[in-house]
Amino acid sequence: MTDLANQLSIDNLFWRIVTKDDEKAFCSLFYNFFPSLCVYAGRYIDNKEECEDIVQDTFFKIWRTRKSLEITSSARNLLVTTVKNSCIDYLRKKEVEYTYMERQAKKEWLMYQDDVYSTMELEEIISRALSQLPENLRQVFEMNRFDGLTYAQIAEKQNISVKTVESYMSKSLKMMRTELKDYLPLILLFCW
Repeated sequence: MTDLANQLSIDNLFWRIVTKDDEKAFCSLFYNFFPSLCVYAGRYIDNKEECEDIVQDTFFKIWRTRKSLEITSSARNLLVTTVKNSCIDYLRKKEVEYTYMERQAKKEWLMYQDDVYSTMELEEIISRALSQLPENLRQVFEMNRFDGLTYAQIAEKQNISVKTVESYMSKSLKMMRTELKDYLPLILLFCW
């Protein structure tokens, strides 16, 4: 078949699709041009499946808008131009998505950095408050809260009574609450 005969048959298929809603003509157009249009889309997009989706969407658009189609040059040009424009739209959309994802990643990283900074600040504030406690109260508090020892275990290690441990914990908690009163909601949120 010569190029002119081929072009006439494409235009004829389009004419039958547009004027007669000819599904067979549409299927013929699809099966004859789908592979070559996928190759053409591959010039713009590296992903084979995406190319196939774009070409398939192109044919779907043509079928959906067949009554209002205006073919100014040739049916082949319409197919190629529609695929090209769809590829460009796809690439623009991907660029916007990538930019959005990049911004989100930066935002999450900055939020993480703020959390790390806040946690470090809180640790420093707690450390300063602990250093204000008398040595015996601080040791008992750290053994209970940081090492996870029970009052009985602390009493045994320190050679003091369980009642003394309870008293030390009560005093140290009272002093810590007073020292950390401005930060208490944050500390409760992050630490306890």
